[in-house]
Amino acid sequence: MVNSRAIDAPQHGVAGRATSRLRFAGRTQMRSRNWMHGYIVRLAWSDIAVVAVALTTAQVVRFGADSATTPNGAIQAPAALVSLVLGVSWVLTLRAFHTLDRRVVGSGSQEYSRVATACLSVFGVLAMLDLLFRLNIARGFLALALPIGTVGLVLSRWVWRERLGRQRARAQNLEQVLVVGEPRSAVPVMERLIQQPTLGYRVVGICTQAYAGPRKSIAAGGIDVPVLGTFDDVCGAVSECGATTVAVTSAEALGHHAMQSLSWDLEGLDVDMLVSPGVTDVAGPRMMLRPVAGLPLLHIDKPRYEGANRLRKAIVDRVGAALILLTIAPVLAAVALAIKLDSRGPVFYRATRVGINNRPFAMWKFRSMVQDADSLKDNLRSLNDGAGVLFKMRDDPRVTRVGAFIRRYSIDELPQLFNVLGGTMSLVGPRPPLPDEVERYDGRVARRMLVKPGMTGLWQVSGRSDLSWEESVRLDLSYVENWSIMQDALILWKTVRAVVAKDGAY
Repeated sequence: MVNSRAIDAPQHGVAGRATSRLRFAGRTQMRSRNWMHGYIVRLAWSDIAVVAVALTTAQVVRFGADSATTPNGAIQAPAALVSLVLGVSWVLTLRAFHTLDRRVVGSGSQEYSRVATACLSVFGVLAMLDLLFRLNIARGFLALALPIGTVGLVLSRWVWRERLGRQRARAQNLEQVLVVGEPRSAVPVMERLIQQPTLGYRVVGICTQAYAGPRKSIAAGGIDVPVLGTFDDVCGAVSECGATTVAVTSAEALGHHAMQSLSWDLEGLDVDMLVSPGVTDVAGPRMMLRPVAGLPLLHIDKPRYEGANRLRKAIVDRVGAALILLTIAPVLAAVALAIKLDSRGPVFYRATRVGINNRPFAMWKFRSMVQDADSLKDNLRSLNDGAGVLFKMRDDPRVTRVGAFIRRYSIDELPQLFNVLGGTMSLVGPRPPLPDEVERYDGRVARRMLVKPGMTGLWQVSGRSDLSWEESVRLDLSYVENWSIMQDALILWKTVRAVVAKDGAY
């Protein structure tokens, strides 16, 4: 049983659990973790192949094609032996950092972060050993192997995840989720999972105390989720719907004893148990379970934007913006000339935006509209397609011919790199808002102003102008709450893809 009475009547609870295991174990063990096992095995072999290619390439470039027996290091070990030892150590380090943990593979930036950390760790340890014991391993060999292997491993994981995402979009390789909770907490969770199938979950049913009695359904995310019983019927519902995961969204409604009993009932059935903490858009690094008097309490750290984190982000922003500007200087010159020839007015448009801590600044863009376009906005209010406090139009008559082209590919936003160099913007961050937008922010939305606005962000790679106001706010707040260097790298990569695909741009 799943309620607290199972604890008060231990003989009944033990018998019930034993009966549940006997009744459901056969069907559950056949249920479908085969795809995950196969996926992890393929990842493991892919890691080995990438490491082997990286080390072989570095060895051949540094020592030549016939380098297997070439001495390497103070002990004059054959180059092939050094590569073999380093390769084994590298693969073992990847395993030690749990890069194949099925809880992180296929979703989130944590998988990439673990891979990159493992690569840096194995070479960091090697550098210390080389210094302490004066191994004198060829530095050119290591300087080639580390970047080739790290980039190759991260890229291979991305390729596998893209393939998995396409399969999940076709309703393949999904975890079957049975939700346990009251509708108030369960519906938002189900909607998130239903609307984002690439997360890898399919909602197959719900057990909720509020809908005891005749079978009914609950609408969530545009579908009707069948009610399979109450909190006491979870084990039977697992067998009925073929669930591989039980997601509890109302732990307080079940109570501590019932939660413990449920975890026991699911033991050995190859069914994961997830518990929603009731806090949305806060990532794992800020969460830590702290056992207090036998109770697992969730400790949530405050977002940290100061100190080393702020310095790292500033360095990445300034260096990245400088390199990009040097690379695209010819493109900027060509666009400036086209704008000047196309319509009357200046090449650049300086818009007042609100930055970190509500400080206004001038944001640079290529002019994409006719001169004095702002004065014409009031006449077009009735045609506004924007969400919430935003003003957007799909066929804005103020946009010039060149402006339509540079907007389609977000070229008009490239001058914002000068803002990044100046420190008023970041490469990645929340969307830079207008002053009149900020005046209408409530306390929740105002948290967007805790970090610098960005040239791109989660809103940019998730639909841009096609997003609802509520969704764009949620994405910005999620970024503010969970900022990391790895997340910024992923957003920059996805931005390139979104711009090329012209997703949501108008």
